[in-house]
Amino acid sequence: MQSVILVGGEGTRLRPLTFQTPKQLLPIVGVAMIERVMQELVGHGVTDAVLALGYLPDRFTDAYPTNVIAGVRVSYALEPEPLDTAGAIRFAAATAGIDDTFLVVNGDVLTNLDITRLLDFHRQRGAEATIALHRVHDPSRFGVVETTSDGRVAAFIEKPPRGQEPTNLINAGTYVLETSVLERIASSGRVSVERETFPELSAAGALYAMHDDAYWLDTGTPTTYLQANADGLSGRDGRHSDGVVDGSWVHQSARVDASASVVSSVIDRDVVVGSDVSLEDVVLMPGSVVEDGARIRTSIVGPGAVIGRYAMLGATCVVGAKEHVAPGSELSGDVRLGGV
Repeated sequence: MQSVILVGGEGTRLRPLTFQTPKQLLPIVGVAMIERVMQELVGHGVTDAVLALGYLPDRFTDAYPTNVIAGVRVSYALEPEPLDTAGAIRFAAATAGIDDTFLVVNGDVLTNLDITRLLDFHRQRGAEATIALHRVHDPSRFGVVETTSDGRVAAFIEKPPRGQEPTNLINAGTYVLETSVLERIASSGRVSVERETFPELSAAGALYAMHDDAYWLDTGTPTTYLQANADGLSGRDGRHSDGVVDGSWVHQSARVDASASVVSSVIDRDVVVGSDVSLEDVVLMPGSVVEDGARIRTSIVGPGAVIGRYAMLGATCVVGAKEHVAPGSELSGDVRLGGV
């Protein structure tokens, strides 16, 4: 089966980490997010995928020169201009020559959704398109989906005002589509699948949706990115991350002083952690350095960044690639350090 993976977004909410790296290439417990997505797909019979690229496309092609990601053969569709979600789906499907039922997933959503069940649901109802649904506490940031008893979508409302949501079932970002859906999407310009294509399909009675209680996480903010790593450490994501010891993961090439305290944290390759350092709910990306006596909690330290001696970082700091935090600094709150 073939799949379109949407990876074209700029990841603005994760800046400065995404100034030089697409968010789908950021690591989750040492494994690139896009690889975790592909690992789930291959378990449900996906053999080929086309990545709908827009932002920093060379980062993907450089990272996977053999055109294989986690066992899935990949091709690339680089948008000539921003096409929005539906436009990107149509362009990628045409580029890859997709001519049968196919899957669409958002490359920044981690889930263990039963895709095989979703496909069966789609086929049993003779749907033109089927959406996976997920229940959330605050649905105002997502597309809210109302359905009839048999799963037909009665209304698709993109990001309703808080307090006015008719349901807390949201569009979970995984779709099964027939190729006829592509004919509903304009061949040029920006087209939103959430605001245009799905409401049109709903009005035609051709859109269905299936609720699933699977693990699901949109990783697009520092808080949810940290949550993704915490879930990977604990196994809450339904996966087993190799090498987790006492609730933390330390790459074999990292050097961590024996006096350091490490709690529920990820320490990636070539990281150096000095003496009397305290880390709690922290992600240290490759090549970063934490000097003696530093205290870091609920924060992300980008590749090659240096945290000076006795610096204190509290929730939720994001330190960009190769940034230096001065010795003795005290930072907390929604602090972002680093530019392009």
